[in-house]
Amino acid sequence: MDKLDFIYKRRSVRNFLDADVPADDLREILKAAVYAPSGKNMQNWHFVVVKNKAKIAEMAQIVERKNAELAELLPSEEKRKAFRGMVAYHTVFKKAPVVILVYAGPYPTLATDLAEAKAAPLDLIHALARPNPGVQNIAAAMENLLLAAANLGYGTCWMTGPTYAAEEISKLVGFAKPGYYLAALTPLGVPADNNGTNPPRKPLDEVVTFVD
Repeated sequence: MDKLDFIYKRRSVRNFLDADVPADDLREILKAAVYAPSGKNMQNWHFVVVKNKAKIAEMAQIVERKNAELAELLPSEEKRKAFRGMVAYHTVFKKAPVVILVYAGPYPTLATDLAEAKAAPLDLIHALARPNPGVQNIAAAMENLLLAAANLGYGTCWMTGPTYAAEEISKLVGFAKPGYYLAALTPLGVPADNNGTNPPRKPLDEVVTFVD
């Protein structure tokens, strides 16, 4: 099991020391990310690394404003209150010295081709699109990134909540690559507390089926 310890080092970290992440470590972590598998080897990912503290703070403010704006569209006060209550979780990246934005790019599939040609019923197109291999590529790269960071002693937290402010965040950092959208982000830094643990996992028997 020792050979797999690098996997169990990873946990979600939301508090960080005010310590720099050296450029060499960042490059090693990103190199691990781009060594992830991707369908057709399309590597339809792009990473934007933000170290500017003022920009990170502004990014958090953008998420706060967008959260308040979207909350007003919800149909009940209960849902509005619950959504507004999530903003603290959606902005924990503001405590980190580095934020890595992970963008997903175009990935053509059979479902895409059938939809463009209007050559199949919508329910079939939706069924074929459900596996979403383009996003799976991004997820594989993100997991490599998190595992590499943990193995080098850094904390991360896989976040998708803030993506409701994707357009505004992308404008702030000046990223505009045709067909790409913000799929996830992670703070990155030295954990303020090394005593954290991962939440319990479901037993293997509950989530695994062996077929003889």
